Amino acid sequence: MKNHRLVSCTLIAALNIPLLTSAATENASPKVLDKVMVIGNPANVEQMPGSAHVITKADIRQQSYDDINRVLRKVPGVNVREEDGFGLFPNISLRGVDTTRSAKVTIMEDGVLMAPAPYSAPSAYYSPTVGRMSGLEVLKGSSQIKYGPHITGGVINYLSTPIPLKEAVYLKMQLGNFNEQRTHAYIGNTVDTVAGQVGFLVEGYFRQNQGFKTIDETADFQTGDDTGFIKSEPMIKLSWEPDSDIYQRLELKWGATKLDANETYLGLSEADFKTEPSRRYTASRFDNIDSEQTRSHLRYTVGPTDNLDVITTLYNTSFERNWYKLKDLRNVNGNTIGLSAALAGAQNSEGLDCLKGDLACTLRIRANNREYYANGIETVAYYRFGSDSVQHEVSTGIRYHQDQVRRFQWDDDYTQEANGTISGVTPGTPGDAGDRLQKTKALALFVQDTIETGPWSITPGIRFEKLDQHYETPKGTTIGDNKMNMTAGGLGIAYQFNESWTGFGGIHRGFSPPSPNGAVTKNLKEESNIAIEAGLRYSNANQALAADATFFYTQFKDLLVIDNIGGVGNGVDGNFGEVDSYGLEFSSQFDAGIANQWTLRNPWFLTLTYTNAEQQNDARSDDAESIFSFGKKGNKLPYIPEWVINLGTGIESKHAGAFIAANYVDDAFTSADNTSEQINGNGDPDARFGKSDNYFITDISAFYKVTEKVKVFGGVQNLLNEEYIVSRQPHGPRPGLPRFAYVGLEMTL
Repeated sequence: MKNHRLVSCTLIAALNIPLLTSAATENASPKVLDKVMVIGNPANVEQMPGSAHVITKADIRQQSYDDINRVLRKVPGVNVREEDGFGLFPNISLRGVDTTRSAKVTIMEDGVLMAPAPYSAPSAYYSPTVGRMSGLEVLKGSSQIKYGPHITGGVINYLSTPIPLKEAVYLKMQLGNFNEQRTHAYIGNTVDTVAGQVGFLVEGYFRQNQGFKTIDETADFQTGDDTGFIKSEPMIKLSWEPDSDIYQRLELKWGATKLDANETYLGLSEADFKTEPSRRYTASRFDNIDSEQTRSHLRYTVGPTDNLDVITTLYNTSFERNWYKLKDLRNVNGNTIGLSAALAGAQNSEGLDCLKGDLACTLRIRANNREYYANGIETVAYYRFGSDSVQHEVSTGIRYHQDQVRRFQWDDDYTQEANGTISGVTPGTPGDAGDRLQKTKALALFVQDTIETGPWSITPGIRFEKLDQHYETPKGTTIGDNKMNMTAGGLGIAYQFNESWTGFGGIHRGFSPPSPNGAVTKNLKEESNIAIEAGLRYSNANQALAADATFFYTQFKDLLVIDNIGGVGNGVDGNFGEVDSYGLEFSSQFDAGIANQWTLRNPWFLTLTYTNAEQQNDARSDDAESIFSFGKKGNKLPYIPEWVINLGTGIESKHAGAFIAANYVDDAFTSADNTSEQINGNGDPDARFGKSDNYFITDISAFYKVTEKVKVFGGVQNLLNEEYIVSRQPHGPRPGLPRFAYVGLEMTL
């Protein structure tokens, strides 16, 4: 009867994550299944049928990174558009998809979907904190067929701290510029009991600073140096592996993230950016985001036979946020002016004077208040069979997921005098500035077979998702439902020429669904693509040298874009049309110390990405506020630089080490019409139109081990204090992080 209940459970949902090994016969010791990954051991990359990369804990900690933009620089094929300088709100693109809020990338933590509402509203106003992670996995091309719902770009899986197999205590404390304070600590163990092996992990992560920007002060505002944030993250994991005849594991995880950030959408005018890029205008003094995310999952793993593994995960996430920020300017000599227009000099620069506090006007502040919920259950089963000449591993899964987002926004009007002081506030009515509900129920299924015969590995797969979408505005303007079926599939092939060389290639069709709003109000269909890749991997016998190169070509059809960001435009998904993206990805690692059998290690790395993302039709958007409007066939896609290059080296002994990493990013057009001026296609001033700067950033770090378990470290990020426009979104030119120095202490007991 027990087995029948288990079979029924596995038919309910799908977990799209492979096991590292079959552990059905490994009951006598702690299991390798303490952590579920999409790639697993980095050595597994050699057998992947498509492009796959692993960022290790050492990679993250080497430069004390807590910014996903900086961490992902070592992965070829990834483009990131910075926004706040700290990586709080990443904009990630893989192989030419739209960068906006990472909405076209499937973001997971420990294999569980982590976007606030992955189907209904995937934009990443929440992103897992990379500083507390033990690694990252990035999949592109045919490697990602098992994952969804956004697989026209790729998959990023964050790996949280695993439950240790033996007693472990970790503490890291760090201080830096801008009154930076950071603490990361955990304690955990796995012990044998009469009931089996029991494991636990208790972890805390805390970071705060005052920010690197300064707000112009006025007579009634004297705290302009507080533009930073406070973030706290507790996490608990529990596991139990009973002493049974078959392998079983039960794991419970709970975590939360609390963020309070004095962050703004408002940038600067071009002239003011050149003078002081870390300046903020007094009109942005009220801007603040307060958010809280909770995540939990219960995962059951069972290996009933040597040839079968089954994993079932029940998960739940919630995310609440209110970004209270400047929306637009009212009563500017009788007119309303948008923020990007004001920054570009609209109305004889009267809007800019209002932002600076030099003109009487009304500041309209919008409370972007939203609640997100997502939950589901998923199961995947792996079955292995075959003969001496041909081996199969068939993975099949089913997932039931539901999520929703509720907007309940309002506008407050602040009356500003000509000296920048505030003389009155007119509060808005909750719901009057956006009251709507979006919901999605999704059933996803996949089947994939990994066939190994001699030097060949052949992996065909197919994925199907059925969506029920609902959209409503409670004030009665729109209520509607939509049903959508999406199918993806592909074939990946790897061939091992010898122990050093492996070739791989593949073709797949991916998809990315529109929001319920776009599907119901504009009848939008899913974005789809046909992607082709071919590559080579090399690693020598002593592991001193490894390299891979991949050529990719992707045809996007019905490319979905967000027609606005920052409270302007119509706020509905748009269908941009067709885009072709092709390029080359190259990465290599070489350790001269290993190669020459030195007592010191001397690692080198080089990562290079070339991307050409080209529009194949004139833009279909009719929204003049959209950076995707006015595009022409043959133009470049916004925010996709042609060249991204990363290189670095270091020297390390048993007791000390020093490292340097450099990153070059090409300039890029920030709008589909590819203008270099701050003017949109209608000829109106708009600071979001133009180009981002190319830039070259250098980070250095060093450490010294006081004892085997105690280490002191320090470093400088953006060593040369490069000043550059990293983005013109949400509203106008924005800087990257200026020079940031830090020191710290790390203890592992």
